[in-house]
Amino acid sequence: MSGHSKWHTIKHKKGAADAKRGKVFTRIIKELTVAARDGGGDADMNPRLRTIIADAKAANMPAENIKRAIRRGTGEEPGVQYEEAMYEGYGPGGAAIILETLTDNKNRTVGEIRHLLEKHNGKLGERNSVARLFVKRGQILIERSKVDEETLMTAALDAGADDMAEDGDNWEILTAPEAFEKVREAVKALNLEPLTAEVAMIPQTYVKLTGKEAQQMLKLMDSLEDQDDVQHLWSNFDVEEKEIEASLT
Repeated sequence: MSGHSKWHTIKHKKGAADAKRGKVFTRIIKELTVAARDGGGDADMNPRLRTIIADAKAANMPAENIKRAIRRGTGEEPGVQYEEAMYEGYGPGGAAIILETLTDNKNRTVGEIRHLLEKHNGKLGERNSVARLFVKRGQILIERSKVDEETLMTAALDAGADDMAEDGDNWEILTAPEAFEKVREAVKALNLEPLTAEVAMIPQTYVKLTGKEAQQMLKLMDSLEDQDDVQHLWSNFDVEEKEIEASLT
């Protein structure tokens, strides 16, 4: 399993993700607003909005919060206008990083991201400097102890998944972006709650980090996740689980 996947998985198990529920709600509200603005407020006619509503429900966001965010996007309620921006950069040891942001002030956002990268021995890159190292795919992680391989594989492949493989303590399901929602619904129909489920930028190569560089990278990832405008964050670093657990103690 890549360091990035290990990082998310261990944080989830330790409950670190729950401690940041406010950040999760803020991220989802922004995405609901932008999806409704760009594609309309009818989830049946807007696949992107439909996927984000499912994320909101999975995070236990109140229904009224979801409706209000959508109304802001369609102009039925006043609200801040957000712009989408993607940034690329490097972390300690040359690990590649991709960030997706939603912001009402691009100059502020890029300045803060540059500062965080440099503070943790990284740097901001040019557009397309690392994007070639990733491919966009749906990714769903399920704990292996929760379901047998045949049951999960049959459901996932029948719903349109491309592949399923063992990934440490988890099953990793990969899909084309357009098949992601249908496959996630098939997984949930088995009464399974994924550790993570997202359309992600999956690394094609990995950079192994140890010792000081590993700890710097983990601190950088936490700092970037905490930045208010960062919606999604991916990297191709790989570290040992003991390094991640040490950073969470």
